[in-house]
Amino acid sequence: MGLFSGKSPQGLGVTNGAFKPCSWKPNCVNSTADPARDAAHYVEPLTFSGNAAKAWTAASTLVKNGTRVSIVTESTGYLHAEVRSKAMGYVDDVELFLDDTAKLIHVRSASRLGVRDFGVNRARVEALRGKLGAALKS
Repeated sequence: MGLFSGKSPQGLGVTNGAFKPCSWKPNCVNSTADPARDAAHYVEPLTFSGNAAKAWTAASTLVKNGTRVSIVTESTGYLHAEVRSKAMGYVDDVELFLDDTAKLIHVRSASRLGVRDFGVNRARVEALRGKLGAALKS
């Protein structure tokens, strides 16, 4: 681990159908946040129609095949990955979990260090959304 990697946060994972809430810092997005109470951190979950296993495989593969990604935890319907920035080696924690009943893949992406992320975590989720849509159409 590098100087700017930070420590792996405690409390990651899914509890009662939700991710750990984001802190006050604007460097985190979370699809399980309450949009009425925490609009700054809320991001829409990834949606799909059809086969949940196919959607999960596509989404998790997209994350795993990303640049500078290390998988920390992978289990049925849950993925935790670390994404390292190119220049300074800052680490962001990215989590996915499958809600097959609602046809959603929830996502949380948060920087470990610093306060601002210049929109990197939100952009990551939106890029994943676009790539997942394209992958599921093919």
